[in-house]
Formats: sequence, C-alpha cells, structure tokens
Amino acid sequence: MSIAPPAGTITIAGKSVSRLGFGTMRLTGPGSWGYPADHDTALTVLREAVDTHGISHIDTADAYGPHTVEHLIREALHPYPEHVLIATKVGMARPAPGLWVPHGHPVHLRSCVEASLRRLGVERLQLCYLHRIDPQVPAADQLGTLRALQDEGKIGHIGLSKVTCEDITAAGQEITVAAVQNVLNTTDHSDPALTLCQSLNIPYVAYRPFDAGLLARRGVRAPLDWLFCRGEHVAAIPGTSRPEHLAQIAAAVAGRA
Repeated sequence: MSIAPPAGTITIAGKSVSRLGFGTMRLTGPGSWGYPADHDTALTVLREAVDTHGISHIDTADAYGPHTVEHLIREALHPYPEHVLIATKVGMARPAPGLWVPHGHPVHLRSCVEASLRRLGVERLQLCYLHRIDPQVPAADQLGTLRALQDEGKIGHIGLSKVTCEDITAAGQEITVAAVQNVLNTTDHSDPALTLCQSLNIPYVAYRPFDAGLLARRGVRAPLDWLFCRGEHVAAIPGTSRPEHLAQIAAAVAGRA
C-alpha cells in the first residue's frame, strides 16, 4: 500500500520526494560523534521514516559520526527504494566531538566522495552537497572537483549548504545548483537565499527547522506549517533519534496537501 507523502511533494535532484524529509545528524553519539547509544533504535527510525511515514528524502553527511550515519543508512535501507532520495554532504573535517572544520581541498573532496560511495553502497551519489565552502580554497576549485566527479558519473546532482546569495550566484557559473540547504525556522527566519532560490527554481531545503529542538517544545505543527508556507520550493529535514518523535512530526503534517 502506498503512503501519502507528508506535506506533499517537491522535485529535488530529478526525483519527486516528500517535502518533509528526515535529517540524520542526531543518529550519532554526543557531539555528533560515533555511533548512537542504541544502534537498533537508529535503524528503526530510518526504516519507519520510509516504510511507515512515507518520507522519501533522507539527508546525511560523511561528517555525521564522522562516517557512522552513512553506514547506518546502508544497513537500514539498502537496497534503496527507487522513490527514495539519499542526499549526502562532503567537505567538512571532524577533528573531535563537537568540532566542525571546512575542508575543501580537491584531493580531500574526491576522497570523501569515493568513501561515501562505498559506505552507502552505491555507484553514484544522487545528490551531493558541498557541506561548506572552505574559505582557504578557491571556491571554483571545490566546485570544479565536484563537477568533475559528476562528469565521471559518481555524483548525480550537486547542492550547496550554508551559503549566501552571492555564493549561489557565483556557484551557478561553475555548476548547476540542484539544491540549497540553509538554516530556516521561526527564529532564524530571514534568509535572502530563500527568495533567490525561488526565482532560480532551486529547491530550498531548510535544516534545523525546530532550532535544535527549542521550537519543538511548543509543538511541531506550527513551525512546519510556517516553513511550508514560505513557498512550494521549500522542503524541511527535521531530525530525531526517537521513533515516537518521528511519528509526532509526521502526524503534524499528515493532513497537508
């Protein structure tokens, strides 16, 4: 039996996927480091997102763990259903728990993509974001590396994460920007990239929609309603490590068209 996609659908990286996606950063240990305390529950959350709640947009990164969440996704969902988009991100080093350092050297980016391919068990990353633009490396070199990997068939579509309008415009000279992933919620509610993406027909993926859980304490329906009303080009990727919380999120938008 098919499951109605939560909050309707959006086309990202050539796939029609649920506007309500699932962000996987919380499926790690403290400080986004290592494996979660309950391995089996993490697998349950991933499987229920797809099989129970109709979520077909799973967002991750090689930096989550680092590396551990990509392994969990493969264990839980591989072989991936055709309708499901697995998006990952590269270009962030993790020297220690809680520390995140942009690392956009071309050799590093290439090694990250190759490693993500192996961990996820695929021949091509459907959507690969540059996790951050490294200010120490020319942006054209970073994007050019991802474009070369795209030409080789190892990346399907390229996205950008935590970027400005200027970043998006400049990147458009180097690549076709398939998606932009920025913070957006009722607290951090002003992002000029939202309007730019709408004008350029670029999907805008809002991460941290509950402001690291602070907004969820007042109920998840209002933040998600607010987000989806920003435009039909907007998707959201809330995260959780608990099946019951995931069910609450999915139920909050189940009636939306």
